[in-house]
Amino acid sequence: MKFDELDVKMRVYETSQDRCVLPDMYMVARIDGRGFTRLTKEVHRFEAPFDEKFRDLMVETVKHLMNCGFNVIYGYTESDEISLLFHPHESLFGRKTRKYISILAGEASAKFSALLGNVGAFDCRLSEFPNKKLVGDYFRWRNEDAHRNALNAHCYWRLRQDNFNAREATSKIDGMSIAAKNEILFQYGINFNNVPAWQKRGIGIYWKDVQKEGFNPKNNEHVLVDRRILHTDFTLPMRDEYDLFIHDLVNKYENQG
Repeated sequence: MKFDELDVKMRVYETSQDRCVLPDMYMVARIDGRGFTRLTKEVHRFEAPFDEKFRDLMVETVKHLMNCGFNVIYGYTESDEISLLFHPHESLFGRKTRKYISILAGEASAKFSALLGNVGAFDCRLSEFPNKKLVGDYFRWRNEDAHRNALNAHCYWRLRQDNFNAREATSKIDGMSIAAKNEILFQYGINFNNVPAWQKRGIGIYWKDVQKEGFNPKNNEHVLVDRRILHTDFTLPMRDEYDLFIHDLVNKYENQG
C-alpha cells in the first residue's frame, strides 16, 4: 500500500471522534493540577495555607497560556487551578475540542514544570456556554469556590499549628457554618476579612492598553507608544460586581469583533 493511501486510511481512526465547538458558543477551559497536594506539601513544602512563590508560579503559567497562540481574553487562577475565557470569536483549529484540551494541558504542564524545576502535570476540560449569563455564573462559581477553600484552609492549618492532627482538624471544621469558622480564626487572632484578597477570591489576568515611553531613532527623541500588556489583578471585585466585571469584559470583545 502506498504511503498516501495508508495515511488517509489511518487518519480516519485518529479523527473519527473529533468534535468542534459550535459557532456562537462561549468557551472556557479549566486546567487543574494533578497530584498537587503531594507536590506542594511533601515534595516542595510550600508554605501553608498559601505561598506567594507558588502563587507567582501559577500567575506566570496563566500568562504563558494567554500567549501561546489561543485568543484568551481572561485568565483566572485560584489554588492549583486555572480558568481561561476565550474570545467570543475564537476559531483556532476549527474549534476542535481535542486540540484545546491537549495543547492547554501540555503547555500548562511544560511551563509550570520549567518554572518549578520539577514535574508538575495538569489536566484540562472545556466548557461550552450558550449565553453570557452562564459565563458569568461559571466565574462566579470559581470565585466563590476560592472563598470557601480559603476559609477552610486557614482554619485547618491554624488547627494543625495548634497540635491537632490531620484527622482531628478535618473533623472539627467538617459541616461547620461560615460564622463558626470565622470564630475559630478570631480565637487565633485572625480576622478573615483582613486576609489578602488574592487568597480569598483568586487572581485575574487580563489585557490592558497602556502607553509606554519608547525611542524613535529617526527623530532621535523619546515618544509614547501604545502597548498591550497582561495586567495581574490581585483584588478582584466580589459577588455581583464580579458578575458585572465578566459581563463587561465579554461585551467589550464582542463589540470589537
